[in-house]
Amino acid sequence: MGLGLLGRGVGDTCYLAECGAELIITDLKSREELAESVAQLQGFKNIQFVLGEHRLGDFKDRDFILKAAGVPLDSIYIAEAKKNNIPVRMSADLFAEISCIPVIGVTGTRGKSTVTHMVYEILKLAGDASSHPKGCQKVVLGGNVRGVSNLELLKIVTSEHIAVLELDSWQLQGWGEAKMSPHISVFTTFYPDHLNYYHNDLDVYLADKANIFLYQKPEDILVLGEQVASLATEKYGGIVRSRIIVAGEADLPVDWRLKIPGAHNRYDAALALAVARTCGIADDVSRRALESFAGVPGRLELIREVNGVKIYNDTTSTTPEATLAAISAITNMSGRSTSRHNESQFRQPIILIMGGTDKGLDMNTLLMRLANVKQVILLAGTGTSRVLEFIPNASVFDDLSKAVQEAFAVAESGDTILFSPAFTSFGMFKNEYDRGDQFDALVKKL
Repeated sequence: MGLGLLGRGVGDTCYLAECGAELIITDLKSREELAESVAQLQGFKNIQFVLGEHRLGDFKDRDFILKAAGVPLDSIYIAEAKKNNIPVRMSADLFAEISCIPVIGVTGTRGKSTVTHMVYEILKLAGDASSHPKGCQKVVLGGNVRGVSNLELLKIVTSEHIAVLELDSWQLQGWGEAKMSPHISVFTTFYPDHLNYYHNDLDVYLADKANIFLYQKPEDILVLGEQVASLATEKYGGIVRSRIIVAGEADLPVDWRLKIPGAHNRYDAALALAVARTCGIADDVSRRALESFAGVPGRLELIREVNGVKIYNDTTSTTPEATLAAISAITNMSGRSTSRHNESQFRQPIILIMGGTDKGLDMNTLLMRLANVKQVILLAGTGTSRVLEFIPNASVFDDLSKAVQEAFAVAESGDTILFSPAFTSFGMFKNEYDRGDQFDALVKKL
């Protein structure tokens, strides 16, 4: 259910088809919209496509439903499957069940991608150094990772592997359905997000996230970021059976120098370090991995410098908190000290490109911070009008190339162009990755 455009659904389909499964692929997107994905599956005779619609009849008399992320909570089709006692699974939990290998799972509103990749790099370096814990010398990366099919990972994993999975709230619905949690779970942060999907009920959003630890056993480990620790223990402390470790920025040794900027990245590194320590990995291995870590594409990624202007791609910032973190990171790179009275002032001018589809999140703190940005350039979208109420003279573009041209036209040597939208990408782009890819291509032509 849901083939998608990112490649994960295609890979999962290929794996199941190669195993001989009789498949119905159903997606609300049309065949034209999914043309690239469908083309990769044309050689299979055991696949039936139902595109542009779902049919209730397809959710009867099947062995199981493999659900993609983002299927509505009140989907009548999932309800039909459950009425007919058909298991509803998602690829990450199905991979974990079939592979039977240790799993480190990472979730959180912000930071989950970075922590996942940091942990992966630490484990990979430990394996390369033949010092991997518990005899595991191989590691795979999966979950909510662009272009990675969780089920196709089953072709390569062995009993010597350990999996590091980035798990968003949707994928964790599958873990909840299966009554499973990873062996080591990390919960980075929790902020309001996806309110349109969760019908403005943060408790439901948190409940999906909590599946990452609700089914852990006493011998399992839960690493909580200090930002979410109080909330998680208050809501679920009485039923958590695993050992809890709380970590934050202060737990990363002060002399460890990261390539990627920002206090939020040091916070993420502290959580990755906590995981490494639970795995028995020496700190010197973790330090080498973290200090050489170049970041995840599209997450405050320095694309290039042109005529003294640094240009950052932060397309995955789809919340105001994420854009605030990016602004703070770039501001602090100037080396300027701040005080209680001047912390909102910018020494390094920033030209911010932002805007997109509104998720109904509280924007007030970010909007106040924008008053100190050199210039704000907006992309058209339902959320953009909220910014215009605060900065009525901001330029608005329905073409990313024009926005980039405008930013570069006003930038001077020493400025930073920051592409950190604070909103989702729907409307102008296929998804946030497409948005970031387009930005990269435009910047590389400057």
